[in-house]
Amino acid sequence: MNNSVGNTARLLGAGLRALLVLTVVCGVLYPLAVTGIAQALFNDKANGSEIKDKSGNVVGSSLIGQTYNLPKKDPNDPEEAAKPDLKWFQPRPSNGLGANSVNTQYSLLLSGATNRSADNGAVNGKCTEAAEEGTLCAQVVAAKEAVIADNSTASYKVRPQDVPADAVTSSGSGLDPNISPEYAELQVRRVAERNKLDVKQVEKLVGDHTTGRTLGFMGEPRVNVLELNTALKALTKS
Repeated sequence: MNNSVGNTARLLGAGLRALLVLTVVCGVLYPLAVTGIAQALFNDKANGSEIKDKSGNVVGSSLIGQTYNLPKKDPNDPEEAAKPDLKWFQPRPSNGLGANSVNTQYSLLLSGATNRSADNGAVNGKCTEAAEEGTLCAQVVAAKEAVIADNSTASYKVRPQDVPADAVTSSGSGLDPNISPEYAELQVRRVAERNKLDVKQVEKLVGDHTTGRTLGFMGEPRVNVLELNTALKALTKS
């Protein structure tokens, strides 16, 4: 009996010592080591890839997209459609982006794609105005018409064939922070006009914020919309 109690006590003691050691190693030392290495070698990424404005204020993350919409007339009306604030470069269309018209904060809503097939609503294999309302094709056609109308100016008319795919379709996550250089270039004249800037100034801004393929062959050239709009805001205030 005494031996049984003694063995049980030794086993419990060994278990408690192992628990204490593993708690210290795995719950304290390892996290501190990983955090220290991340902060030392990858400080920017470890802190969320933050983007800061000219004043040093954090305006968002380079990994998460934002929308740039005008304030609603009735903030409590869920049926009121958001209208883009056309003085800013616009991101890809998406219901997963947080609303932001002043480029200082964002509210993340949700992430996800439509899960609809590419030919959803297509008529004879093509997306046309005859597409049934609510289908993906109908959304793409409406988005294309809006892009043409929003970005055409008195001296520049957007042609339907000039509208890139990312201007009318969302990404798989709905949170893509980037647009193609072609879509950014399409918006240059409208942004210049709305902000009373020279077109060449805005074109240079786009060029300065265009990132090439990763390692020269992976992915596509891209423009981070938040970084671009942050630079645009600084330019308009200079």
